[in-house]
Amino acid sequence: MGITREGKHKRRETGGRRAKFRKKRKFELGRQAANTRIGEPRIHQVRTMGGNRKFRALRLDSGNFSWGTEVCTRKVRVLDVTYNASNNELVRTKTLVKGAIIVIDAHPFKSWYESHYGVKIGVKKAGETIQEAMDMSDKSAKVQEKLKKRQTGRTLAYAIDHQIASGRLLAKVTSRPGQTGRCDGYILEGPELAFYQKMMAKK
Repeated sequence: MGITREGKHKRRETGGRRAKFRKKRKFELGRQAANTRIGEPRIHQVRTMGGNRKFRALRLDSGNFSWGTEVCTRKVRVLDVTYNASNNELVRTKTLVKGAIIVIDAHPFKSWYESHYGVKIGVKKAGETIQEAMDMSDKSAKVQEKLKKRQTGRTLAYAIDHQIASGRLLAKVTSRPGQTGRCDGYILEGPELAFYQKMMAKK
């Protein structure tokens, strides 16, 4: 018996049974879950209804992640799955699904931030993370002026700076790896980051 998405076998809202007047149909079929894991990329193409295609990612190790407040997107490595609201089993098996909270490599974002603002971030001194001004003597006067202008309204949340110091960032997956073959998402910030950190501490 194949997997099916029909609801004919369900009882009515009133509790009555429905009559079985037909068998399964091809257009009602379902498929096995992709259960995308972290590893060397392995993506299968699936032919779907109407000759369309789905990209079934069985293994993925990187994706495009966006830093919302800085409007910066980089391709980064996926390191681990840390939380999933729907099922703890998906955390244990490190399965990548939409809505999963994962750990990504912070280095591409750190290097962009430092080159964009001319400030060193994620520096640990005496057990605390601090931000230091970079030496700009080798840069032209025009570039120095531009970086100084960018620094005037610059703010970086302590929670993000602290994560960057450890070389890892918490992010949320917004794409559907089993359907699109991609693992894209955004970095957690502000109240959303605080919420998920609290939920992970509960475990």
